[in-house]
Amino acid sequence: MDSLPSLSFFAAPDLLPAPLPTIEAIEASQDLLKEHDGRRVVRVGTHFVVKYGADVALTEGENMLFLKQLSTIKIPDVYAIYSRINVKIKLPTNYIVMENIDGECLDSCWASLDTQAKTAIVDQLRACFTQLRQLPSPGYYGLVGRRPYDNHIFWAKNDEERRMISGPFDSEEQMLEALMQKYVYNLPKYRKHECYSRILPLVLQNHAPVFTHGDLQRKSVIVKKDGTVVMIDWESAG
Repeated sequence: MDSLPSLSFFAAPDLLPAPLPTIEAIEASQDLLKEHDGRRVVRVGTHFVVKYGADVALTEGENMLFLKQLSTIKIPDVYAIYSRINVKIKLPTNYIVMENIDGECLDSCWASLDTQAKTAIVDQLRACFTQLRQLPSPGYYGLVGRRPYDNHIFWAKNDEERRMISGPFDSEEQMLEALMQKYVYNLPKYRKHECYSRILPLVLQNHAPVFTHGDLQRKSVIVKKDGTVVMIDWESAG
């Protein structure tokens, strides 16, 4: 599971549906799909969707390339992953250029679907997660490439504490200890760590590490016109 693309990635020209959009075209796009906390998702032309911003994790694109190599799960093709320094704010702006999927997010169409359509979607999602769980175990708990977790579950207020609890971990016991330490660092007055230290070791034990999406919500699922399910938003995966 440690096959890892380099931080910058550009698909071969013959695999592109059209020339890659320029940074100027990306930032000028008025077809805004999402915008939140230092990240924007825009459609550029008919072929591309681009997620970009200072808070965009390039690991999302890397996770998608990883899954394309090792699974048949339906996800958008990734055409480019790169970063550049924004001279105005003197911070890197990250870009993930991917396939535009013609469909509707599950959160906006679920209520209008009949029972048969809902069952078909659930069956596809179940098959996706079964396949994720069957990917070979890497022997550690962390991001692809044996890197630390970088999501809120393993977040602490300062960098030193964050390094102590973000892994990667060699065992389930180490990961559970980090989860408990998170609450020691972040919310000591609520004494959550005392509760978790009693409960988690009883509930979570003897599990091999498996790959997971990490943030499954209806907004993370696109349903195409033919009913095919495509999963997006892989930034929390690992």
